[in-house]
Amino acid sequence: MVAPPAGPGPAPVTAELQCVVLDCPDPHRLAAFYAELLGGEVDRPDRRWALGAGWATLHTPSGLVLAFQRVAEYEPPRWPQPSRPQQFHLDFGVPDLDVAREQVLSRGATVLDDSAGRGWHVYADPAGHPFCLVGH
Repeated sequence: MVAPPAGPGPAPVTAELQCVVLDCPDPHRLAAFYAELLGGEVDRPDRRWALGAGWATLHTPSGLVLAFQRVAEYEPPRWPQPSRPQQFHLDFGVPDLDVAREQVLSRGATVLDDSAGRGWHVYADPAGHPFCLVGH
């Protein structure tokens, strides 16, 4: 792992949190559940995401966006059993995917999928948690 640069002031920011994405068998049902719990708008048009059968979003009144992603053969977590851990990933908005790629790799991330032609790339943090960098 590469240490952040030493010196006065905070390290430069690479990305901004766009949403937390939860794996699930039925994205729209789970979005409706959280909308009833938190308020907000399900599947509000947003240039950052294409909506569809396998993806739903909830824009909450606080500004937080939750997203729900269909996973085939989904198996829910079993708290606190590590054999079935919690399942989610973070999406981070970045102005330049290539610059952000170099920054996260230099900080210890690894590439999971950076296929060309898409507006996002998938990485793992140093502990193996997946996250996406999404161009904006």
